[in-house]
Amino acid sequence: MKTVLLLLIAILVFKIIDAQSQHYKPAVIAFYNLENFFDTINNPNINDEDFLPGGIKNYNSKVYQAKVLRLATVVSQIGTDINPDGFAFIGVAEIENDTVLNDLIHHPLLKDRNYSMVHYDSRDIRGVDVALIYNPKYFTVLNSRKLFVPLPEGAKTSAYTRDILWVKGVLNGDTIYVFVNHWPSRVGGEQRSAPGRFAAARVDRNFIDSIEKYKPGAKIIVMGDLNDDPINESITKILGAKGKITDVKPGGLYNPWVDLYKKGIGTLAYQDAWGLFDQIIISYAWLDKNQQGYFFFQPHIFNKEFMVENTGKYKGYPMRTWDGNVFRGGYSDHFPTYIVLLKKAQ
Repeated sequence: MKTVLLLLIAILVFKIIDAQSQHYKPAVIAFYNLENFFDTINNPNINDEDFLPGGIKNYNSKVYQAKVLRLATVVSQIGTDINPDGFAFIGVAEIENDTVLNDLIHHPLLKDRNYSMVHYDSRDIRGVDVALIYNPKYFTVLNSRKLFVPLPEGAKTSAYTRDILWVKGVLNGDTIYVFVNHWPSRVGGEQRSAPGRFAAARVDRNFIDSIEKYKPGAKIIVMGDLNDDPINESITKILGAKGKITDVKPGGLYNPWVDLYKKGIGTLAYQDAWGLFDQIIISYAWLDKNQQGYFFFQPHIFNKEFMVENTGKYKGYPMRTWDGNVFRGGYSDHFPTYIVLLKKAQ
């Protein structure tokens, strides 16, 4: 009996030591609205007049280079406390073209990471698009395309909104599917503009359903500036994202930002109220912590002190680039978000 007891104790101690010695390989996945990241060159096909030399914002090369520096400062630091290389990939919104992205990823603060990007022009009237910046050391792109969002009549004053970027790739051995979004804004009122966001959510949901039909249990990430909070109908009903892991079923989506939003924590502020428009939503397949591949660990809002307004009417808000038409010299009117994924190291 004594021998059996000692054996059981030895097994228990071994299991405890084994659990404590388990190492994990982290991956950081991020999203950032870059706030009107335009170049200084006139594009006659879009409405970029405000961001030209001589325009209402007095935009010029000096202001543009300051904007690139500010964004590179933030992007270079996201997730570096988890991985010295930062994120594996980041979705970005409000960029005019691939020119501005090239200037960003080749900035001295970022060029050593050898970032690549995926970008398509959309028919948005202002000419702003979404894109994916990725580190080839961690992520390999297999395929990509843009998904058109048909706006219902009367949903917006303009005929077109941003396309959704879809990317299929491999994250350190895991085949994953990424959707980068910038849903229609709330200009004209939240209720009046809601059908446009419903339309974008349906495009995501329909494409996700087609992936799940082809590959059940696919690892899917929906990220973006959704212009809605985690509790709004576009996300909870149409996209079908749940705020509790226990409510998520195979083929479903988990939204890890609900609890933070309910605590009054957000990524942008308006009239002294915080919104959490910048979300990264994941499929059911990321939730199993006992799998060999990556699993979801934590959500984060990247809101370092240097990115926060410390004076004036916007005190406590994200330090924005523009105060109306005056160059504020900040970073963005949104904070970036990121999630941490873990994978058992062999």
